Amino acid sequence: MRVFTGLMGTASARSWSFTTRNTVQMLGDIPFVALTLATFLALHGLRKRSLSPSGAIAAFIVGLSMMAVPLHAFGVSLITFYLVGSRATKVGKQLKAQLEEGHQDAGYRNAAQVLCNSFTAFVATLLWTAAYVPDSIVSYLLSGVVTPQRPYDLSQWCPLIPPVTASLSRPLLFITLGHFACCLGTPSPRTGHPLALTSHPHHEPQACAPGTNGGMSATGTLASLAGGLIMGLTLTAALLVESSACRAQWSSVALPLVAWGTLAGGLGSLLDSLMGATIQRTLYSTTTKRILTDESSAPSPGAEVKRVSGWDILSNNQVNLFSSIITACAVGALA
Repeated sequence: MRVFTGLMGTASARSWSFTTRNTVQMLGDIPFVALTLATFLALHGLRKRSLSPSGAIAAFIVGLSMMAVPLHAFGVSLITFYLVGSRATKVGKQLKAQLEEGHQDAGYRNAAQVLCNSFTAFVATLLWTAAYVPDSIVSYLLSGVVTPQRPYDLSQWCPLIPPVTASLSRPLLFITLGHFACCLGTPSPRTGHPLALTSHPHHEPQACAPGTNGGMSATGTLASLAGGLIMGLTLTAALLVESSACRAQWSSVALPLVAWGTLAGGLGSLLDSLMGATIQRTLYSTTTKRILTDESSAPSPGAEVKRVSGWDILSNNQVNLFSSIITACAVGALA
């Protein structure tokens, strides 16, 4: 009996030790920094009313997924986009409230808006993780979609200048850059004194009301280019700080990121305006002297509303989504 009890005690101790080791290993695999940052940003957006409850949940999921990647350039780009975009929204909220009906004071983005403004970069991040982080949950879930390539090594190769065995890394990073540069630049072209893109080619460009879909101004276009430049500089700094292999080839990293980021900001705003002028309807209330948005309540009886431009094919969120997808994929393919 004593021998049996001793054996049972030894087995229990070994079992406890095995369970403890597994628990410690599992805890070590939890991205606590990413979890903390994603929680903080989601709660911050909720408290500042830049995010609705559904928007905060979507932002948490996207943020955690992108910031948990071993290549921190994805998460840093997302944080920069969120902070700069939120600041720009806060600065322009009074102007937007004057120009548009249904505009929330601080943006108050819901889940659909969050996903439309993060979709392409989010997918690119998941694909990068599946390809270069073989032991990750994402790699397991996407094993039938993405073939794992050479595992990522910070010191051995730069993600922007990868070896042949890691050929997906460069286009996925440029897709991420193109997406954020486009989304950070698209709110800007309609500020200032915009001109309608759909003016007759043989006539002088016609001025349109600020806030009109399909309008572009010099001030807004410069702001769009600046937004793309910011994202290019952000991704450059993140890669140079993180990877010694990138620092060894810093000019080959910095120049294309800055150039393509700036170009993507301008291209994205142009594409967004063209789509807004043609396949997104813009309604203007002559009673309130403001543009009607997707969030605007139904006009009161007797209110005069006229169509300024476009056909009712896509909503504002859908225009943002498709313009960012096209811009990101174009940059990823050409860069």
